[in-house]
Order: sequence, then C-alpha cells, then structure tokens
Amino acid sequence: MPNSSRKTIFTTISIDKETAALVEKICKRYSLKKSEVVKLAFGYIDKAHINPSEAPESVKSELAKINKKQDDIIRFIRHYEEEQLNPMIRATNSIALRFDAISKALEALILSQLEASQERQTAVLKKLSEQFDNHADVINNQSKQINALYQIHQRDYKKQLHLIQLYSELSACGIMDSKRKENLKAEIDNLINT
Repeated sequence: MPNSSRKTIFTTISIDKETAALVEKICKRYSLKKSEVVKLAFGYIDKAHINPSEAPESVKSELAKINKKQDDIIRFIRHYEEEQLNPMIRATNSIALRFDAISKALEALILSQLEASQERQTAVLKKLSEQFDNHADVINNQSKQINALYQIHQRDYKKQLHLIQLYSELSACGIMDSKRKENLKAEIDNLINT
C-alpha cells in the first residue's frame, strides 16, 4: 500500500543556459540531482541570511572583513588590559607586597614579644616553684595556653598568606577566565569563613 500522506509537489523555474551549466557541473561534482542542488543552495542562503542580490565580491574580501573585525576586538581587549587590568594587577601586587611586609613585621614583633614574655614567665615560674610547689598545675596550664595562642597565630598567618596568594591569582586572571575567577572567589570565601 503506497504512502499517500507524503505527496511532494514539484514546480519548474526558468534559468539561462549558463546557470543550467553551473547546476550540471555542481550535480556531477557532488553526485546530486538538480532538485537537491537547488534545495540545498536555497537552504544555505536562507540559513546564512545571504541576500543573493548582494553576494560578496570574493571569499578573500569577506575573510578580510572578518579578520579586520577580529583585529578590532583583539585591539580592544589589549587596550582594556593596558588601561584597566594591568593597573589593577600592579595595584594588587603592591598591596600584596605591603601586606606581606606588614605580616612579616607583625610576626617578628609577636615572636619577640612572645620570647620576652616567655623569659619573664620562666623567671616568675622559678620563683613561684621555689615558694609554691603546689602551683605547678597552674603554671603548666599557662604555658599550654601560650603555645595554643602561638599555634593559632601561626595558622592565621598561613591563612593570610594563602589569601594573598588567592587574591594575586584572582587579579592575574584574564577576561576570559570567568570560571577560574568564580572558583578563586569561592575558595577565598571558603577560606575567610573558616
């Protein structure tokens, strides 16, 4: 039983001999029927939004236009990098360097104060141990607290250095690295919140 629901209605068009020869040449080259060539050609023209009356002069001129547009975009990106991104990166790097110097100075100050306080504490502990042997537990607890504070300081210092590194990486990301930027921002937020 033939499929009667699929009926194709064909129409004819008039073309000159030169165009007919071109259609024949394309049919032979790609092993297609004339109707297939016409259908595919019009489908391509429709999809590409090509106005047949304004066909491009040559492929080279169209490629040159595309290349010029790409060059304009690249020039804009480079200009944006020079005018906006590079100064931000330099500013971020200088801030990171200053922050690092301040952190190191603070670490040295805290360490010297810890050393001084540990020396004073040792002298006090000796005097107290001579006079009060029963206060040894209290003295040990104080020492543990100081060590815990020192450990907390060390952990916070490492956390600060890691934050500086993440901010530097974030500032070094280009325009096209949005996924990397989001990952760095999430990592920074996670580090700050812990």
